[in-house]
Amino acid sequence: MDFQWGHRRRFNSYTEYIRKTFGGRIQKVVVDAGFTCPNRDGTKGTGGCTFCDNDAFNPSYCHPREPLHFQISKGIAFHEVRYRRAQQYLVYFQPYSNTYADLPTLKRLYEEAISYPGVIGLVIGTRPDCMNEEILQYLQELSKRAYIQIEYGVESCYDKTLVRINRQHGFELSRGMILKTSVPGIKTGAHFIFGLPGETKEMMLATASVISELPLNSVKFHQLQIVKGTRMEAEYEENSGDFYQFTLPEYVEFIVQFIEKLNPAIVIERFSGETPPRYLHHSSWELIRYDAVLRLIEVELEKQDTWQGRLYT
Repeated sequence: MDFQWGHRRRFNSYTEYIRKTFGGRIQKVVVDAGFTCPNRDGTKGTGGCTFCDNDAFNPSYCHPREPLHFQISKGIAFHEVRYRRAQQYLVYFQPYSNTYADLPTLKRLYEEAISYPGVIGLVIGTRPDCMNEEILQYLQELSKRAYIQIEYGVESCYDKTLVRINRQHGFELSRGMILKTSVPGIKTGAHFIFGLPGETKEMMLATASVISELPLNSVKFHQLQIVKGTRMEAEYEENSGDFYQFTLPEYVEFIVQFIEKLNPAIVIERFSGETPPRYLHHSSWELIRYDAVLRLIEVELEKQDTWQGRLYT
Protein backbone atom coordinates (compact mmCIF):
# COMPACT_ATOMS: atom_id res chain seq x y z
CA MET A 1 0.00 0.00 0.00
CA ASP A 2 1.29 3.44 -0.92
CA PHE A 3 0.56 6.19 1.59
CA GLN A 4 -0.47 9.70 0.66
CA TRP A 5 3.18 10.78 0.35
CA GLY A 6 3.60 8.38 -2.56
CA HIS A 7 5.62 5.44 -1.19
CA ARG A 8 5.25 2.46 1.14
CA ARG A 9 7.31 3.61 4.09
CA ARG A 10 5.09 4.39 7.04
CA PHE A 11 6.32 7.94 7.45
CA ASN A 12 6.92 10.81 5.06
CA SER A 13 10.60 10.07 4.49
CA TYR A 14 13.11 12.76 3.55
CA THR A 15 15.14 10.22 1.57
CA GLU A 16 12.12 9.40 -0.58
CA TYR A 17 11.19 13.08 -0.88
CA ILE A 18 14.67 13.88 -2.21
CA ARG A 19 14.56 10.96 -4.63
CA LYS A 20 11.16 12.06 -5.92
CA THR A 21 12.19 15.74 -6.15
CA PHE A 22 15.57 15.26 -7.82
CA GLY A 23 15.29 11.83 -9.41
CA GLY A 24 18.16 10.31 -7.41
CA ARG A 25 20.34 10.54 -4.33
CA ILE A 26 21.46 13.98 -3.17
CA GLN A 27 24.07 14.31 -0.42
CA LYS A 28 24.51 17.16 2.05
CA VAL A 29 28.00 18.57 2.43
CA VAL A 30 28.46 20.33 5.77
CA VAL A 31 30.49 23.54 5.84
CA ASP A 32 31.54 25.84 8.68
CA ALA A 33 31.64 29.40 7.38
CA GLY A 34 32.76 30.87 10.70
CA PHE A 35 29.45 32.31 11.86
CA THR A 36 28.67 32.95 15.51
CA CYS A 37 25.34 33.56 17.25
CA PRO A 38 23.71 36.46 19.16
CA ASN A 39 23.53 34.18 22.16
CA ARG A 40 27.32 33.89 22.18
CA ASP A 41 28.72 37.25 21.11
CA GLY A 42 26.94 39.23 23.83
CA THR A 43 24.20 40.70 21.64
CA LYS A 44 21.63 38.67 23.55
CA GLY A 45 23.76 36.56 25.83
CA THR A 46 27.00 34.65 26.20
CA GLY A 47 27.82 30.98 26.39
CA GLY A 48 25.14 29.90 23.95
CA CYS A 49 22.35 27.44 24.68
CA THR A 50 23.15 25.21 27.64
CA PHE A 51 23.25 22.04 25.49
CA CYS A 52 25.40 23.50 22.71
CA ASP A 53 28.79 22.28 21.56
CA ASN A 54 28.94 22.41 17.78
CA ASP A 55 32.22 20.48 17.64
CA ALA A 56 30.28 17.39 18.76
CA PHE A 57 28.09 17.52 15.65
CA ASN A 58 30.52 18.70 12.96
CA PRO A 59 32.09 16.22 10.54
CA SER A 60 35.87 16.13 10.57
CA TYR A 61 36.24 17.46 7.02
CA CYS A 62 35.00 21.01 7.73
CA HIS A 63 36.80 23.73 9.64
CA PRO A 64 36.12 27.50 9.62
CA ARG A 65 39.80 28.31 9.07
CA GLU A 66 39.65 26.66 5.65
CA PRO A 67 38.22 28.45 2.59
CA LEU A 68 34.64 27.57 1.76
CA HIS A 69 35.44 26.05 -1.64
CA PHE A 70 38.09 23.84 -0.02
CA GLN A 71 35.61 22.58 2.59
CA ILE A 72 33.10 21.78 -0.18
CA SER A 73 35.80 19.97 -2.17
CA LYS A 74 36.82 17.87 0.85
CA GLY A 75 33.19 17.12 1.69
CA ILE A 76 32.38 15.94 -1.82
CA ALA A 77 35.52 13.77 -1.88
CA PHE A 78 34.47 12.23 1.45
CA HIS A 79 30.97 11.45 0.19
CA GLU A 80 32.18 10.14 -3.17
CA VAL A 81 33.84 7.31 -1.27
CA ARG A 82 31.01 6.71 1.20
CA TYR A 83 27.99 7.35 -1.05
CA ARG A 84 29.03 6.58 -4.59
CA ARG A 85 25.50 6.98 -5.95
CA ALA A 86 25.42 10.69 -5.07
CA GLN A 87 26.17 12.89 -8.06
CA GLN A 88 24.67 16.14 -6.80
CA TYR A 89 25.06 17.98 -3.51
CA LEU A 90 23.42 20.43 -1.15
CA VAL A 91 25.84 22.63 0.79
CA TYR A 92 24.70 22.57 4.42
CA PHE A 93 25.65 25.65 6.43
CA GLN A 94 25.22 23.95 9.78
CA PRO A 95 27.27 25.25 12.76
CA TYR A 96 25.87 28.21 14.69
CA SER A 97 23.57 30.81 13.03
CA ASN A 98 24.22 30.97 9.30
CA THR A 99 22.17 34.07 8.52
CA TYR A 100 23.82 36.10 11.30
CA ALA A 101 25.72 38.56 9.09
CA ASP A 102 25.09 41.49 6.78
CA LEU A 103 23.52 40.71 3.42
CA PRO A 104 26.67 41.31 1.29
CA THR A 105 28.57 38.76 3.40
CA LEU A 106 25.75 36.22 3.07
CA LYS A 107 25.51 36.78 -0.68
CA ARG A 108 29.23 36.21 -1.12
CA LEU A 109 29.15 32.93 0.80
CA TYR A 110 25.93 31.56 -0.67
CA GLU A 111 26.87 32.48 -4.25
CA GLU A 112 30.28 30.85 -3.84
CA ALA A 113 28.63 27.68 -2.60
CA ILE A 114 26.05 27.32 -5.38
CA SER A 115 28.68 28.05 -8.04
CA TYR A 116 30.67 24.93 -7.06
CA PRO A 117 30.31 22.11 -9.65
CA GLY A 118 27.72 19.54 -8.61
CA VAL A 119 26.09 21.78 -5.99
CA ILE A 120 22.39 22.28 -6.69
CA GLY A 121 21.30 24.11 -3.55
CA LEU A 122 21.74 25.19 0.04
CA VAL A 123 20.46 24.13 3.43
CA ILE A 124 20.94 26.98 5.88
CA GLY A 125 20.75 26.32 9.61
CA THR A 126 19.94 29.35 11.73
CA ARG A 127 17.94 30.84 14.61
CA PRO A 128 14.58 32.53 14.02
CA ASP A 129 15.91 35.74 15.56
CA CYS A 130 18.70 35.85 12.95
CA MET A 131 16.40 36.17 9.93
CA ASN A 132 14.84 39.31 8.45
CA GLU A 133 12.79 40.44 5.46
CA GLU A 134 15.84 41.56 3.47
CA ILE A 135 17.53 38.16 3.73
CA LEU A 136 14.30 36.32 2.99
CA GLN A 137 13.74 38.39 -0.15
CA TYR A 138 17.25 37.59 -1.39
CA LEU A 139 16.82 33.88 -0.64
CA GLN A 140 13.54 33.82 -2.51
CA GLU A 141 15.32 35.32 -5.53
CA LEU A 142 18.16 32.83 -5.13
CA SER A 143 15.66 29.96 -5.11
CA LYS A 144 15.02 30.62 -8.81
CA ARG A 145 18.56 29.34 -9.44
CA ALA A 146 19.02 26.77 -6.65
CA TYR A 147 17.18 24.66 -4.10
CA ILE A 148 16.92 26.65 -0.85
CA GLN A 149 15.98 25.26 2.56
CA ILE A 150 16.03 27.17 5.83
CA GLU A 151 16.39 25.03 8.95
CA TYR A 152 15.38 26.77 12.16
CA GLY A 153 16.53 25.58 15.54
CA VAL A 154 13.29 25.70 17.52
CA GLU A 155 14.12 22.98 20.08
CA SER A 156 10.95 23.34 22.19
CA CYS A 157 7.53 24.98 22.01
CA TYR A 158 7.55 25.71 25.76
CA ASP A 159 8.81 29.12 26.82
CA LYS A 160 9.73 27.84 30.29
CA THR A 161 12.07 25.33 28.66
CA LEU A 162 13.53 27.92 26.30
CA VAL A 163 14.38 30.17 29.26
CA ARG A 164 15.96 27.28 31.11
CA ILE A 165 18.23 26.34 28.20
CA ASN A 166 19.25 30.00 27.71
CA ARG A 167 17.67 30.24 24.28
CA GLN A 168 17.07 33.99 24.60
CA HIS A 169 13.83 33.99 22.61
CA GLY A 170 10.34 32.55 22.99
CA PHE A 171 8.36 30.14 20.86
CA GLU A 172 6.13 32.84 19.36
CA LEU A 173 9.16 34.32 17.64
CA SER A 174 9.85 30.92 16.06
CA ARG A 175 6.23 30.52 15.02
CA GLY A 176 6.15 34.00 13.47
CA MET A 177 9.38 33.55 11.51
CA ILE A 178 8.33 30.13 10.22
CA LEU A 179 5.13 31.75 8.92
CA LYS A 180 7.15 34.50 7.20
CA THR A 181 9.59 32.02 5.68
CA SER A 182 6.94 29.80 4.10
CA VAL A 183 6.94 31.67 0.79
CA PRO A 184 7.25 30.22 -2.72
CA GLY A 185 10.75 28.92 -3.43
CA ILE A 186 11.93 28.48 0.14
CA LYS A 187 11.59 25.16 1.95
CA THR A 188 11.17 25.61 5.68
CA GLY A 189 12.47 23.09 8.22
CA ALA A 190 12.68 23.01 12.01
CA HIS A 191 14.67 21.12 14.62
CA PHE A 192 13.27 19.87 17.95
CA ILE A 193 14.92 18.14 20.92
CA PHE A 194 13.15 15.55 23.07
CA GLY A 195 14.21 15.24 26.71
CA LEU A 196 15.05 18.84 27.61
CA PRO A 197 15.01 19.52 31.37
CA GLY A 198 11.60 20.03 32.95
CA GLU A 199 9.62 18.49 30.10
CA THR A 200 7.51 15.39 30.71
CA LYS A 201 6.75 12.76 28.11
CA GLU A 202 3.18 14.11 27.91
CA MET A 203 4.48 17.61 27.20
CA MET A 204 6.69 16.29 24.43
CA LEU A 205 3.84 14.32 22.85
CA ALA A 206 1.66 17.43 22.90
CA THR A 207 4.27 19.15 20.71
CA ALA A 208 3.04 17.09 17.74
CA SER A 209 -0.16 19.14 17.55
CA VAL A 210 1.77 22.41 17.73
CA ILE A 211 4.19 21.39 14.97
CA SER A 212 1.34 20.14 12.79
CA GLU A 213 -0.18 23.63 12.68
CA LEU A 214 3.02 25.21 11.33
CA PRO A 215 3.71 25.59 7.58
CA LEU A 216 6.77 23.35 7.73
CA ASN A 217 8.12 21.33 4.84
CA SER A 218 10.34 19.19 7.06
CA VAL A 219 11.37 18.45 10.64
CA LYS A 220 14.30 16.90 12.48
CA PHE A 221 13.91 15.25 15.87
CA HIS A 222 16.81 14.48 18.22
CA GLN A 223 16.88 12.89 21.63
CA LEU A 224 18.74 15.04 24.14
CA GLN A 225 22.43 14.14 24.26
CA ILE A 226 24.37 15.66 27.14
CA VAL A 227 27.74 16.76 25.85
CA LYS A 228 30.80 17.00 28.09
CA GLY A 229 31.80 20.48 29.14
CA THR A 230 28.42 22.12 28.48
CA ARG A 231 26.40 23.94 31.09
CA MET A 232 23.73 21.30 30.67
CA GLU A 233 26.19 18.66 31.86
CA ALA A 234 26.61 20.58 35.12
CA GLU A 235 22.84 20.95 35.44
CA TYR A 236 22.35 17.24 34.82
CA GLU A 237 24.92 16.27 37.45
CA GLU A 238 23.22 18.55 39.96
CA ASN A 239 19.65 17.43 39.27
CA SER A 240 19.32 14.49 36.88
CA GLY A 241 15.73 13.93 38.05
CA ASP A 242 14.62 16.94 36.00
CA PHE A 243 15.53 15.12 32.79
CA TYR A 244 13.28 12.53 31.13
CA GLN A 245 15.85 10.00 29.98
CA PHE A 246 14.58 7.68 27.27
CA THR A 247 15.82 4.14 27.02
CA LEU A 248 16.05 3.08 23.40
CA PRO A 249 12.85 0.94 23.51
CA GLU A 250 11.01 3.82 25.22
CA TYR A 251 12.19 6.25 22.57
CA VAL A 252 11.09 4.00 19.72
CA GLU A 253 7.61 3.70 21.29
CA PHE A 254 7.51 7.46 21.91
CA ILE A 255 8.37 8.26 18.29
CA VAL A 256 5.63 5.94 17.05
CA GLN A 257 3.08 7.66 19.30
CA PHE A 258 4.38 11.09 18.29
CA ILE A 259 4.25 10.69 14.53
CA GLU A 260 0.79 9.12 14.67
CA LYS A 261 -0.35 12.62 15.70
CA LEU A 262 1.89 14.50 13.26
CA ASN A 263 0.63 16.18 10.10
CA PRO A 264 1.37 13.65 7.32
CA ALA A 265 2.33 16.45 4.90
CA ILE A 266 5.48 17.20 6.92
CA VAL A 267 8.61 15.39 5.73
CA ILE A 268 10.70 13.79 8.50
CA GLU A 269 14.45 14.12 8.02
CA ARG A 270 15.66 12.45 11.22
CA PHE A 271 14.23 10.73 14.28
CA SER A 272 17.32 10.85 16.49
CA GLY A 273 20.81 12.30 16.81
CA GLU A 274 24.17 10.61 16.66
CA THR A 275 27.17 12.07 18.48
CA PRO A 276 30.65 10.52 18.79
CA PRO A 277 30.80 8.78 22.21
CA ARG A 278 33.95 10.69 23.23
CA TYR A 279 31.88 13.87 23.46
CA LEU A 280 29.08 12.45 25.60
CA HIS A 281 28.64 12.63 29.36
CA HIS A 282 26.95 9.23 29.11
CA SER A 283 25.07 7.16 26.57
CA SER A 284 22.22 4.89 27.58
CA TRP A 285 21.91 3.61 24.00
CA GLU A 286 25.45 2.24 23.75
CA LEU A 287 26.99 2.57 20.27
CA ILE A 288 23.92 2.06 18.09
CA ARG A 289 24.01 3.94 14.78
CA TYR A 290 21.18 6.02 13.36
CA ASP A 291 20.32 3.49 10.65
CA ALA A 292 19.70 0.87 13.34
CA VAL A 293 17.44 3.25 15.32
CA LEU A 294 15.51 4.02 12.15
CA ARG A 295 15.04 0.33 11.44
CA LEU A 296 13.69 -0.26 14.97
CA ILE A 297 11.16 2.53 14.46
CA GLU A 298 10.04 1.15 11.10
CA VAL A 299 9.69 -2.36 12.54
CA GLU A 300 7.53 -0.99 15.37
CA LEU A 301 5.35 0.93 12.92
CA GLU A 302 4.81 -2.31 11.00
CA LYS A 303 4.15 -4.27 14.18
CA GLN A 304 1.48 -1.82 15.33
CA ASP A 305 0.14 -1.37 11.79
CA THR A 306 0.28 2.39 12.19
CA TRP A 307 1.77 5.35 10.32
CA GLN A 308 2.50 9.06 10.38
CA GLY A 309 -0.70 11.05 10.70
CA ARG A 310 -3.01 8.13 11.52
CA LEU A 311 -4.38 10.09 14.51
CA TYR A 312 -3.88 13.54 12.98
CA THR A 313 -6.96 15.75 12.87
